[in-house]
Amino acid sequence: MCGVIGVIYKNTEATGLASVGSDLIKMLESLEHRGRDSTGITIGGVENKSDYIVRFRIEGQNSNALEMLSKGISSIGAVIEYSGFANGFGKICVNYEADVGKLANTIADIDGVEVDSIGTNSEIVKDVGDATQLNNRHLIGEIKGTHGIGHVRMATESKIDVNHSHPFWAYPFPDISVVHNGQLTNYHSLRRKYQDMGHKFQTGNDSEIISVFLAERIESGLSLDEAIQESLEVLDGTFTYLVSTNDGIGYAKDSWSAKPLVIMETTDRVAVASEETALLSVFQDEIDRFEPQEKECMTWLV
Repeated sequence: MCGVIGVIYKNTEATGLASVGSDLIKMLESLEHRGRDSTGITIGGVENKSDYIVRFRIEGQNSNALEMLSKGISSIGAVIEYSGFANGFGKICVNYEADVGKLANTIADIDGVEVDSIGTNSEIVKDVGDATQLNNRHLIGEIKGTHGIGHVRMATESKIDVNHSHPFWAYPFPDISVVHNGQLTNYHSLRRKYQDMGHKFQTGNDSEIISVFLAERIESGLSLDEAIQESLEVLDGTFTYLVSTNDGIGYAKDSWSAKPLVIMETTDRVAVASEETALLSVFQDEIDRFEPQEKECMTWLV
């Protein structure tokens, strides 16, 4: 079944970074009945004084992976400004002025290392289990930013592990990630197309193609809104997805509008979710809500 959420603060330039992590955890906890196999978030607009934030994992007992990671990054001229690692999950902040694709490939090619995200001001954290477990393990509630998206997963077509958990990063494009509720019927043909173009996929999950599609279209010169509009003509299936970039979020619903989405908006904040109960966990006052219909999309920028 799965559930998606998103939140964006409009006035952070004046008020400072917001408690986006805390909001996302509250919303995800209220949607746990939609899936407890895995949970994940993207938080954008986080404070970062280096060029890139890299979130990664080291699987198994590969004791040499951290050392190889450091050596690999140094070998391409990148400089690690911050490094943290615990319980198989790591975060590094890197100064690197060359092609981000080379940085991504260098890290991903290290045996036992999986890259969850690379961003200029955003980071993905995802894990098996529910939202409470995610917060306890990774202290999501302490992360501040300007916007974010999240997902609770009930696995239907791919295995239960961190790799197949949402959000999906658009490898190797910085800051673009997607959460998705639904199924794409033209996934395999789209994947072959983008592989022929040279794109690399980290999983066999159909949701990953949405992030890569949007990132490629934005890279070609489209705005986020234009890329989402185009996705409605290209993607087949039943879907509601949310996308996060370095400066905003957006959503799209398919032509059947089978997957639910509800939105509440005030002068300072927008929240979107699969169910109203998630919105009520962060909006204390009674305000109007609206439900997007078939082939609708919208974006908000910070």
